[in-house]
Amino acid sequence: MECTALHGFKDADLSQDEVCRLAMLATEARGDIIAMTTLAGSGHPGGSLSSIDIFLVLWSYANVSPAGINDPNRDRIVISHGHTASAVYAALGRLGYFEPDQVISSFRKAGSIFGGHAEPDVPGVEWACGNLGQGLSAVCGFALASRLTGNDYRVYCVMGDGEQQKGQIAEARRFACKYRLTNLTAIVDCNGLQAMGSVDETMPIDLQSEWRAAGWRVVEIDGHNYAMIYAALKEAAKYNESPTVIMARTTMGHGVSFIEDKYEYHGKVLTIAECEAALQELNLSGDRLLTRPVQQQLPSRTDQVVESKVQPGTPRIYFDAVDCRSAFGNALTDIARENPDVPMAVLDCDLSVSLKTDSFSKLRPRGFIQCGIQEHSAASIAGALSKSGVLSFFAEFGVFGIDETYNQHRMNDINGTSLKLVCTHCGLDVGEDGRTHQCIDYISLVSNLHGFKLIVPADANQTDLAVRFMATTRGNFLLALGRSKTPIMHNEQGRPLFADGYTYQYGRADWIRHGNDGTIITAGNMVARAVEAHELLGREGLRIGVLNVSSPLSLDADAIRQASETGLIVTCEDHNVHTGLGSLVASHLLVKGLQCKFLMLGITKYGVSSSPDENYRLQGLDPESITNSIRVKSISTQG
Repeated sequence: MECTALHGFKDADLSQDEVCRLAMLATEARGDIIAMTTLAGSGHPGGSLSSIDIFLVLWSYANVSPAGINDPNRDRIVISHGHTASAVYAALGRLGYFEPDQVISSFRKAGSIFGGHAEPDVPGVEWACGNLGQGLSAVCGFALASRLTGNDYRVYCVMGDGEQQKGQIAEARRFACKYRLTNLTAIVDCNGLQAMGSVDETMPIDLQSEWRAAGWRVVEIDGHNYAMIYAALKEAAKYNESPTVIMARTTMGHGVSFIEDKYEYHGKVLTIAECEAALQELNLSGDRLLTRPVQQQLPSRTDQVVESKVQPGTPRIYFDAVDCRSAFGNALTDIARENPDVPMAVLDCDLSVSLKTDSFSKLRPRGFIQCGIQEHSAASIAGALSKSGVLSFFAEFGVFGIDETYNQHRMNDINGTSLKLVCTHCGLDVGEDGRTHQCIDYISLVSNLHGFKLIVPADANQTDLAVRFMATTRGNFLLALGRSKTPIMHNEQGRPLFADGYTYQYGRADWIRHGNDGTIITAGNMVARAVEAHELLGREGLRIGVLNVSSPLSLDADAIRQASETGLIVTCEDHNVHTGLGSLVASHLLVKGLQCKFLMLGITKYGVSSSPDENYRLQGLDPESITNSIRVKSISTQG
């Protein structure tokens, strides 16, 4: 029975026919859940059975449909407790997004899109939430994107009650109220159980008090009563004073009497005999257990990310030493000014002056999103914004923007975001804040994220070009910068090297200086120090080249080959020497079969609270120490 008149939770209440329709769908879906988890031999049937009634009402009556999975004005539904994937698939299958038999037979099987935790490859799924606690932040991003893009839609986030123990949810609660995201509705499946037992015994929380204290309107309902679920969602859609959270009382394992209210079935599946008994209790045929895969072409998703319509503007040229973070801030403001019709967002966590995003905030106050000291939520919000037609930058200090929020960026990557992550104060160039603020592992961390590109520019001019390149290029980027003023790189004629028609190309290395007696391969803060070492060694008759590798995760094979032909490669980095540029170059040499003397210089221990120059000296990374290390290596090479 069609229910299009009720799409978007319009004023009409559910008719008795609609209630009966939902009850029949729920029975079929419960059969699908226990069949697919039993056949897979793994899964989470308990929570899936408690949430399925909520899912069916949402996907039946929100402004979504199988034909509109790419509609920019569709509602967004995010299931934060992603382990209920079998219920997600059962609901979507019964509502026409794909054939139920297809998912029952291929759930959790190699080659299937129907994984153990729902991911956006599946039609109808907006966001992967395998890690609990991140869904509400993503929904905040989608809700905010509606305002920035002008697209008219509502967003919904369903969560578990055990999941409420996560701190990131508290961050997202506060954010949603600050920005009055009244197009957002949260639903908590309160079945009272989690993996190891009772929620109250595991970690007691006064949910209603916590949500009310954050400023949310709280509604309590029976989560298995279709009329109540619909009415609560309808009222939430009309309420404009604050976001609404619906506390839905449910029973784990609901519908299968012998597993109801038993926490063990959070992650325990039924045996074949138990599954047959459950299907019989639901008055369903056992044919589901005999189902074979159905060949069907599934609708394809279209990523909605800002790309070609962004104009980079005219690059700036810097002639005197300037900090790269200022070059980033200037380029960011230029792009905003050049593209007045492009939705942009810059997310900040109370550091805009240090990060040089304050000029953008004055030019585009609506697009400057102050998240407070809530980095985890900010990272997820930024990722969701970038999937919704918003050119999104998340600027932070390195230790907060990549170290502290690594898991959030991993989930952004899995969700196919197009985030521009800009981290300053990387490496040892932090000032006197000490080892807690020295981000000396960003290369190794981001190297684990298969969809991220890393740019480590040598000076302000290359930074300017890199920012414009990122803004006009689809995909996730990390731009890693230092804090202090950096000398401008010049060519042999004394002109800025990264100017006069130079274009930034990801994966291309740049020869800063040439030499036949060896090559220093370096990046970022270390380039200027390597050039000083080149000059010191030149006075001793050693001609050492300097190769700037601004994209360490995409090495320039031709340039590395040329460097190896000089007979000596020395990598210099203010990064953990065991996991950064040096190890990447060493692996490349081995794989390509290139032979030369090789030396890695980098950080071998945590730094101290002192000036950057003193930290570099103590780690053997100042120009004099680099010179001495190369001199010693050159002598051993000659020997």
